[in-house]
Amino acid sequence: MWTPTARAELARESLPYATCLTDSEWAVVAPLLPRPARTGRPWRWPLRAVLDAILYVLRTGCAWRHLPLDFPPWSSAHRWFLRLSQAGVFERLAHALTMADRERAGREASPSGAVLDAQAARSGGVGVKGKRGYDPARRVVGRKRHALTDTDGRLLVAAVSPADLHDSHGGVALLRASRGLWPFLAHCFADRAYRGDRVGSATAITVEIVESEEGQKGFAVQPRRWVIERTFGWIARCRRLARDHEATASSALAFFVLAAAMILVRRLARPL
Repeated sequence: MWTPTARAELARESLPYATCLTDSEWAVVAPLLPRPARTGRPWRWPLRAVLDAILYVLRTGCAWRHLPLDFPPWSSAHRWFLRLSQAGVFERLAHALTMADRERAGREASPSGAVLDAQAARSGGVGVKGKRGYDPARRVVGRKRHALTDTDGRLLVAAVSPADLHDSHGGVALLRASRGLWPFLAHCFADRAYRGDRVGSATAITVEIVESEEGQKGFAVQPRRWVIERTFGWIARCRRLARDHEATASSALAFFVLAAAMILVRRLARPL
């Protein structure tokens, strides 16, 4: 609830930009990021400044070349983004933060229940590089983001594919990938796109299809499934994800995972 006390706790006027990390948020993130090597040339730019630049691009949706001069050079920020994404740093960050936030909430670090869904993102426009497809159900040309969250909406596993890949194929890939990361998952909620043996028999995880009630007309909140829709809504605040501008699926996935991780960073850094 928005109160004067809550607003004071979340105020970011003292920062150069609202997207920059506070000291408490940096304390949460720093132990999970790579550290400088003892040998070799020292880093020219602090990793905190580089991460602030990446978060600025993610939140505002600006092009790399349009980064304000207060940040490291755009080429350095972009090179670091590619380096971190290719090394899987953002996925490991989201994984560690999910476990930490679950324990903060008094739950087991590894979930036993999950929610599965997909979201189509329109292509960034003419001339955008990378393979894309057409999703006839959503009438979207672009890519599709497949997500598996816990029952509170924390991201567990994610993947990006051309939009013409059916949801069920992406769901199978996520459920199989979750076995190594979240071995205690036993039950998953999904919509009608995941019906059938393809998803149900892919793993030992039981898939429960949540359907609309008989005779329902118009919009209605679906039990359990509203959680992942809320997660998509939170992540959609990042303008870089409003459309798919990335040349590679790995960069699109990195931005998506980083956006989900930053939700947990701010939650964990908030004073109790």
